[in-house]
Amino acid sequence: MFDKLNLNDLQDAVSSLQEQAKKIEEENSSKMFTAKSGGGMVAVSSNGKGEIVDVEIDSSLLEDKDSLQILLIAGINDALQMVRDNQKNSAMSMVNGMNPFNFGNNG
Repeated sequence: MFDKLNLNDLQDAVSSLQEQAKKIEEENSSKMFTAKSGGGMVAVSSNGKGEIVDVEIDSSLLEDKDSLQILLIAGINDALQMVRDNQKNSAMSMVNGMNPFNFGNNG
């Protein structure tokens, strides 16, 4: 199975994967993800790098610290989960269909 393994092909495949990963990382860094909690009373926005970049809070929550904390935590967790899901989907699409060892090819 490994007798036809070409190390140059393997290096090219790894280099290609690295280039694709860098491109996806750059694309993801410009994406924005917004999660809402409390029926939209709190909105948390994150960029594709997982940095919280904006928080919107309905003014009616300013008098209810406990509810505000709960809704902020929920919003932040949801926004960060959206980022993780996007990163996972990007990684899966990058390697989907790639066969760096050319297994199954008789050429």
